[in-house]
Amino acid sequence: MPAHRQTLALITLVVALVLEIVDLTIVNTALPLIRADIGAKGTAAQWIVAGYSLSFALLLMVGGRLGDSFGYRRMFLLGVAGFTLASAACGAAATGGELVAARLLQGATGAIMAPQSLALMQVLFNPLERVARMAMFGLIGGLAAIAGPILGGLLIKADILGLGWRIVFLINLPVGIVAMVLARSFLPEARSSRPAGFDIAGMALCAGAIAAAFWPLIRPASAMIGSATLASLALAALLAAVGWRHLRARVAQGKPALFDPALFDVASFRLGLVMAIAFAAANAGFLLIFAFALQTERGQTPLTTGLLHMPFGLGAMFGIGVLGRKLLPRIGRWILLIGATTMGIAATIVLAGISLLGLPLADLVPWLVLAGAGMGMTSGCIGPVTVAQVDRAHAGAASSLLKTSQQLGSAVGVALTGSLYFGGRILAALPPSLNAAAAIAVMLGCCALAAARLPTDIFGQRSLAREH
Repeated sequence: MPAHRQTLALITLVVALVLEIVDLTIVNTALPLIRADIGAKGTAAQWIVAGYSLSFALLLMVGGRLGDSFGYRRMFLLGVAGFTLASAACGAAATGGELVAARLLQGATGAIMAPQSLALMQVLFNPLERVARMAMFGLIGGLAAIAGPILGGLLIKADILGLGWRIVFLINLPVGIVAMVLARSFLPEARSSRPAGFDIAGMALCAGAIAAAFWPLIRPASAMIGSATLASLALAALLAAVGWRHLRARVAQGKPALFDPALFDVASFRLGLVMAIAFAAANAGFLLIFAFALQTERGQTPLTTGLLHMPFGLGAMFGIGVLGRKLLPRIGRWILLIGATTMGIAATIVLAGISLLGLPLADLVPWLVLAGAGMGMTSGCIGPVTVAQVDRAHAGAASSLLKTSQQLGSAVGVALTGSLYFGGRILAALPPSLNAAAAIAVMLGCCALAAARLPTDIFGQRSLAREH
């Protein structure tokens, strides 16, 4: 392709990336207004946020296989069209149930759209060109997640055509249409020369195990512990065990499998997925509770709430673009320990400052910058660390599992912190936001512990130095 067409194709993929990621967090700022307008109760409010990530996670690997089999451009167009229609359904929802259903559809169609972007990057650029483009994708993705609440606050404040909170979903319509026009014009037709095929049973067992493990988290905090929860977790364990045996058998027989279980023999990959889930859960939970507590506990407007995400975003930019990039090659796993610990301490102080301490908003700013820097150091390094020692033959499956883990972690974080915030207190003496802050700190602690167990020579630098 000529260079200018490659550039326009890349812009198309960036538009889709921003569309997918912004919708993960843009709803946070609008959630209090949604609850007041259509009567979405606590559980519905959780599902409005978590349902998107959960359906995305469950269907992401299916979306990748569809692209391999039927063509990346075709599946990209299908995914963007479905996502745009689902966004229209979100904007038209009259009840909490309707909005939850539309958000589940958004996540499902996003799972068809997203894998095609990475596949098309492989088609459009040679390996050397790809490094810079993938780094740009990572930076834009991180910033898009932070920009969601800011954009949501600005759109609600503008109240375009009197649409109120609905505009945060309806804004996707023109963006989706532009993405489809660009895709038809500039994306190449391509598909895998050796599509991996479908492992329907493996997909069903994996989805069932995740759903059974996830269900208790969406219940009120007071109902989390009980026979129903234990039965659900037991079912999840059973389905996971059966699914694992199924995958091993499929690989041994040379049949298409959801993924090769041998991937989990690589310690850095196994620990990286733990970090990805724990960190994504903590980050999504913090952004949800931060946006909600500012409006319900401190009476701030959606616009002020959105703007208060800017210090966090600036810290994240510095953490990803400067600290993580420069320190990861030098100090390895320690950058993840420092990042997760920094974010845990700063996020707890921010939520305590909103609820328990009643700090002026200006006093929250430096702590938000610090929390963002910790977030950036952690999120920017988890991906490279996770796949560092994975054989290139498994690169596609490893990347899909990493993305699935991140989306699943986001759903878990929203479900757990939402249950603690909306559904009852674990520690009655503390306000709901601090109960949620305790869960966020524990999740970041799990991320730090997993980082501490990583190999000391993640990237093989010492081995390479010895050989020379």
